[in-house]
Amino acid sequence: GMRHLLLLLLVAACAPRITVSEYVSSDAVYVLDRLGGAAFPARATITFPGAGKVLGEAPCNRWSAPQALEYPLVKIGPILSTKRACDAQVQETAYFAALAKMKRVEATGSVVILSDNAGTEMVFRAE
Repeated sequence: GMRHLLLLLLVAACAPRITVSEYVSSDAVYVLDRLGGAAFPARATITFPGAGKVLGEAPCNRWSAPQALEYPLVKIGPILSTKRACDAQVQETAYFAALAKMKRVEATGSVVILSDNAGTEMVFRAE
């Protein structure tokens, strides 16, 4: 009856959100292979250590960010990074700008694909 329905709704409200971290290995390092259809010329990674957080390496710096949306949605940011300069600064800027725009995620086996509303994709492959 009504009481049973209410109980079900309460249980559903308390269920943990299933974020991308549930679909990937928490110790896998995913390396950016392609950005916007082109091979990415520097090393950049993303790791999903557990619900609520993503981190990785950009070409020059380490970074981390919160991520709490339910799969297949994703919102990475605000991104916090160390502040070292290097020769790949242009690639790093492009990497961070793209990450911050990503809205959806698809995780299949050793591949993670992030995409934004314009259809730009970031394709990562497990190392």
